[in-house]
Amino acid sequence: MTTIPLEPIDSVTITMLMDNSSDMLLQSQGPANRPSLSGDNARVATRFLENGEVRNSLIAEHGFSALVAVTKGEYAHRILFDAGVSSNGVVENMRRLELSPKNIETMVMSHGHFDHTVGLDGLTNALGGTVNLPVMIHPEFWSRRRIAIPGRSPSELPATSKPALVGAGFEIIENRQPSFLLDGSVLVTGEVDRTTEFETGFPVHQAFHDEGGWQPDPLILDDQALVMNVRDKGLVVLTGCGHSGIVNIVHYAKKLTGVDDVYAVLGGFHLSGPIFEPIIQATTQALAALNPRHIVPAHCTGYKAVHALAAAMPDAFIQNSVGTRFEF
Repeated sequence: MTTIPLEPIDSVTITMLMDNSSDMLLQSQGPANRPSLSGDNARVATRFLENGEVRNSLIAEHGFSALVAVTKGEYAHRILFDAGVSSNGVVENMRRLELSPKNIETMVMSHGHFDHTVGLDGLTNALGGTVNLPVMIHPEFWSRRRIAIPGRSPSELPATSKPALVGAGFEIIENRQPSFLLDGSVLVTGEVDRTTEFETGFPVHQAFHDEGGWQPDPLILDDQALVMNVRDKGLVVLTGCGHSGIVNIVHYAKKLTGVDDVYAVLGGFHLSGPIFEPIIQATTQALAALNPRHIVPAHCTGYKAVHALAAAMPDAFIQNSVGTRFEF
């Protein structure tokens, strides 16, 4: 296929607004800058400490969100990638990190699962109840889904309401194909090619179709990632859950852009639990072969996979934590 000319950028800063874990004791490491433990704005009053105050810690939850600030020339543009699982977690963390939702220019939803979307509610409230922002999604973002584990009752996942988002003022942009943001500086992958033998999807995932009822939906086709090309460094790939398969995603980013060097891979790799643990070794080996300069597994990657990746790529691995600012 013809490659897509992705404009190089001077730098990108990715601030982790929400993730499954928060660790105040982590030290800054390479491109990862950790939040300061000091500062008046980071403290709140409390009755039960002698000095009457405590550090206002960042919130962690089973969700994901990142603020992406792309610098090209004199200008920095901000994209919100996913919105977390609670109504107010992301906007509250933004407040504690002294980041303003009003500086967000556009949003990209990695897929329709609720642990990446519910925070749009709090964001709307923070912006005054009416939002004039574009939201980039895949058309299957709206699908009703459920998890159907054999021997258990199926569990339906909350789906996002399209009328509610439109009514709040969001400009919905649906696209299956790759698309650009910021004058060709940021690539939204759209539907990702599935090419590896081992990344076969989520076998207990189902979607509802009006004509056929509940049907298998292992591929979760609305899963998409952000891709940027940092000048003289290479690709930075940011995923939400990586349902497409993190190796598939990176290979697809290289294929789309024609850029071979992988500078950083960040986000959820969805390798947690007994369904995905059998592919940890193959995934780790394939990622190591891609030779990323930095790798930051987050959210749904899982304990076993995180440790396997850290052991295989000790110089590239960086532990994630809510509030970490990655400067590439």
